[in-house]
Amino acid sequence: MENIQTIDSVCTYCGVGCDIAAHVDTKENKIKKIFAHPDGVVSQGKLCIKGKYGFDFVDAPDRLRIPRIRKSWLEKNPTIKDAISSSLVDLDSTWYETNLDDATTASAMKLKEIQANYGRKSIASIGGARTSCESVYLFQKFTRHTLNSPHVDNCARVCHSPSLSGMKRTIGEGAATNPYNDIYNAEFMIVIGSNTTEAHPIIANRIIDVARDHDNLAVFDVREIKLHRFSKYKAIMPHEANLLILNMLAYVIIDEELYAEDFIADRTKDFAEFKEKIMNDPYANPDYFNEIEGYEYLSKMVRKVAREYALKKSMIFWGLGITEHIDGSYAVMAIVHLALMTGNVGKSGTGLMPLRGQNNVQGACDMGMLPYFDPDYQEPKEVGLMTPQLVDEMLSDKVKAVLNISEDLTHIHPNLNKVNKAFEKLELIMVQDLFMTDVAQRADIVIGVKSAYEKTGVYVNAMRRLHLSQPLVKSDLPDDWEVIQLMDNKMGGDASYASSEEIWSEVQRVAYRRFSGADYHRLEKHRKRGLQWPVHTEDTPILHQLDFRTDDGLGHFHYHQYKLRGMIKEITQKKLTGYHLTTGRTLAHYNNAAQTKRSESLNKRYDEDILLVYEGDAADFTSDRVILKTEFGETTPLTIKLTDKVQPKTLFSTFHHAKSKINALFGDKSDELILTAAFKSIKVEVINV
Repeated sequence: MENIQTIDSVCTYCGVGCDIAAHVDTKENKIKKIFAHPDGVVSQGKLCIKGKYGFDFVDAPDRLRIPRIRKSWLEKNPTIKDAISSSLVDLDSTWYETNLDDATTASAMKLKEIQANYGRKSIASIGGARTSCESVYLFQKFTRHTLNSPHVDNCARVCHSPSLSGMKRTIGEGAATNPYNDIYNAEFMIVIGSNTTEAHPIIANRIIDVARDHDNLAVFDVREIKLHRFSKYKAIMPHEANLLILNMLAYVIIDEELYAEDFIADRTKDFAEFKEKIMNDPYANPDYFNEIEGYEYLSKMVRKVAREYALKKSMIFWGLGITEHIDGSYAVMAIVHLALMTGNVGKSGTGLMPLRGQNNVQGACDMGMLPYFDPDYQEPKEVGLMTPQLVDEMLSDKVKAVLNISEDLTHIHPNLNKVNKAFEKLELIMVQDLFMTDVAQRADIVIGVKSAYEKTGVYVNAMRRLHLSQPLVKSDLPDDWEVIQLMDNKMGGDASYASSEEIWSEVQRVAYRRFSGADYHRLEKHRKRGLQWPVHTEDTPILHQLDFRTDDGLGHFHYHQYKLRGMIKEITQKKLTGYHLTTGRTLAHYNNAAQTKRSESLNKRYDEDILLVYEGDAADFTSDRVILKTEFGETTPLTIKLTDKVQPKTLFSTFHHAKSKINALFGDKSDELILTAAFKSIKVEVINV
């Protein structure tokens, strides 16, 4: 163990936000091993395979270390080329390499020209959920104040924006209400639209531990997942049935008078109107499932789940299987309604748990990297556009520049053919990232930056817990905020932060409702435990104990009826034809796999996106590989795997590898309130290769 130092930090992957420790060879400046302390509050001494083995990206040979500028872009911008010509070095036929000062000078010169030609709102900043709170705070501040453009957004747009939308409308706060360890105090649990063992395994560990001992778990999904093995109620449902089932659960609770009258009277409003609407909704009665061939059993199962949920201390967990639908926000409201009706919120062993995806997507939203919220979810001076609206503005030549931090926009967003056309019309794409991701390959200026394992910064996990990361290894690359500060100064701003701590001190003042008591010193003391916001004198593990965070302090009911469509409509009309695709993650990879595919031990487990096909549908699949096609685009050939874990006429694929072009299948269909793409169900044509 000579030269080996143990350094504590936080995992760079999903929203669980595990505390980690690393054995670092200080002589080689190299991570040798990552593990979790036995007393880690989030990790409980265990890490998933990504957290444990997925650190090879730090030293990857293709790591982006020197800023690049596209040669063809400089030919179109000769004044800029002349200004920085002395630093340009040939890399290949596409790129020059340059230094950080000239890369930011080139970008600033072009931004000034674009705003002079097209107006202040011709620039949009997108991304930031993979960087620290300090960097994303400065990113939105630079855009809103120095550039004077309201257009800021982050990858919550394609994941949990409906959770924020639905929870804010009902209880005033779009974040998890309870800590993970409250799972051990729950008497009943519902998981819906979350493949938790694959996407959030350290939370799944807790759920499985409790379910094994108490047989108290209900799991709703469109296919059989690992978590079903441990469930008392194994519910496989048709595509796009979330709101249908959630309203049915509420119907049973009302019909059988299982609701908490005192809680409703003291802490909510509009229940009577909600009750009247739901009792007169033919889709809300669980008997409706008797009309849906193959799913009749859900009529009785929904009733049983509703009774247990209402009569016990209960928690609900959900993921993108809820939010990535056209009724995602309404489904989240329906989840909150269940908690409000039964008093299952504001106390230990209960609560609402949206399982966030990125390591700092909660923090990015808290920092105001949303077009309709300033930091601390305050009202901005001007509301900007959401990413899908920005794409339309690009196509109509109103948005001409995109600044991007670590969000692979041309891989993870829907309707990729449309996105690509929009990006081709831009006059500047500037990307800050670790690797030449799909969007970086399309960029004009690309700047390599520190990874989470090379910098200091605050990250906020899915249960509002702040962790202060510290560098595991040294790097001479800039942090994201340092690049932004250079840009700010060159665009006329006065940013002059000497450290990330200085930025965080400003965050504490600006976003004081959540962070006033969470200074670096305190976060350092609680590095393994973290602190749950709001943090003032103490932190706040459980929200809504006395009142909700709405203007009147009450929980609000907003009923929305399920709309008959898609697979359920086809089944009820005896016209189920073709195939319905749903998408999700696998344990070995993380989102666009930019980091995980650099670890051979992870990539060899899953080096391509596999298409799962019901074994009874094998006759339609006459080759080993198929192309999926919709009116919007098509995939590259996908390897198929026959299984009994998906339903007839249902397909499942991951989306980790950009070469698969899975997201080319999806159009502009999205959540009706907040434009999150409907990634979880689309009818596809199958072409045998």
